[in-house]
Amino acid sequence: MKFCKMHGIGNDYIYFNCMEQELSDPAALAIKLSHRNFGIGGDGIVMICSSDIADAKMRMFNLDGSEGKMCGNAIRCVGKFLYDNGIVVKNTIAIETLSGIKYLDLTINDSKVSSVKVDMGAPILIPHDIPVKLDGDMVVNREVQIDGKPYHITCVSMGNPHCIVFVDDVDNIDIASIGPKFEHAPIFPEQVNTEFVQCLDEGTLKMRVWERGSGETLACGTGACATAVAAVLNNKASKNSDIVIKLIGGDLVIRYTDDTVYMTGEATKVFDGTIEI
Repeated sequence: MKFCKMHGIGNDYIYFNCMEQELSDPAALAIKLSHRNFGIGGDGIVMICSSDIADAKMRMFNLDGSEGKMCGNAIRCVGKFLYDNGIVVKNTIAIETLSGIKYLDLTINDSKVSSVKVDMGAPILIPHDIPVKLDGDMVVNREVQIDGKPYHITCVSMGNPHCIVFVDDVDNIDIASIGPKFEHAPIFPEQVNTEFVQCLDEGTLKMRVWERGSGETLACGTGACATAVAAVLNNKASKNSDIVIKLIGGDLVIRYTDDTVYMTGEATKVFDGTIEI
């Protein structure tokens, strides 16, 4: 099998062009190949497939084999893969995902994609649709008990469920201990991605993320979008303005408008390879 290793500010996946080759049992393959000692290494695998309703279709599997509905960092790399390999040579590309069609605006330098702006769609704020088992029209700065301890949470879905917790010092959060407790908390029926966020100023947020099925990762695109939305809802940032989300792997720029959420960030190719399955 031919593959391409790519990353979006450190969120690395193994990409397969499934327009040219068939990939059987991707869930098991994600577990095997994502291992950083006994496989290629990555946060999961991404399948780039043909689509009847868009330029291409993306499927993403986490390193535990679970399939994700959407991945903001991966979809930028899908856009780069399609353009750089001459498969879809357009500055605006439509990608089908399990959370709908997403539109990508590509920035081209020296005939290669350097960064991508993604229209991520409007955030989902209704608790039942996120899903989170709490009442009300929205969950904003709501106090809940997680493993017997109180936390103030804001819940947002950007195709994946996210729980945002604002903290004073994000660097000293014991995310390896706290993250799984949020992920498997009973109020999240489909588990949850949890973002711990420190406000540096009105337009700048520092974020660490515990992703369901993957653990702490260097970056999360949908998580950065959810964090920007949560910051606006908690009066920590402004709508219709650029919000810089500083992650371990780098920065993303998010703009939350009245209609949608835009995410802009880099997409980087690491290497091409071939592996026997």
